[in-house]
Amino acid sequence: MLLVVGRIGRAHGVLGEATVEVRTDLPEERFYVGAVLTTDPAKFGPLTIESARGHNGVLLLKFSEVKDRTAIEKLRDVLLMADVDVEDEFDNEDDFHVQQLLGSKVITVDGVEVGTLSDVINLPGQDLLAVQSTRGEILIPFVLEIVPTVDVANKIITIDPPDGLLNLADPIEKGDENASL
Repeated sequence: MLLVVGRIGRAHGVLGEATVEVRTDLPEERFYVGAVLTTDPAKFGPLTIESARGHNGVLLLKFSEVKDRTAIEKLRDVLLMADVDVEDEFDNEDDFHVQQLLGSKVITVDGVEVGTLSDVINLPGQDLLAVQSTRGEILIPFVLEIVPTVDVANKIITIDPPDGLLNLADPIEKGDENASL
């Protein structure tokens, strides 16, 4: 399965290095000299890592296919993807990749269907589940108290929302700007 492991940021120096926003828990297994990464959009890759180093807490990568600063600047915001065997990746059944969750049905502990998971938003404090419902997008904090069960195999996420988080029973009147999901 192709998984997003990073995003190319701004250029660093004049030799074609770039900062990389790391989106993996295993950067040492994804970003090593000689690793070949697929890109999104595909037209910019694949890219082969020529050098990898940390600088003030930021990962800097140089790619064999990129010769200078001008070339790397054209790759800003390109996603870096690695082919990962998700079945062999984890020993613990509670571990998973975000891509495995996308499209999962989200239900409450009472069995009420909320919607379908469309994205997981990574924030500094916690992640948020972006759920598409018939009423629009609902953002749910991805914390154990609210999301007690994630069934990756059956693609079902069970939530125990606190009062007011969903307000699924409240009708939304057209033009009611104060209505909440």
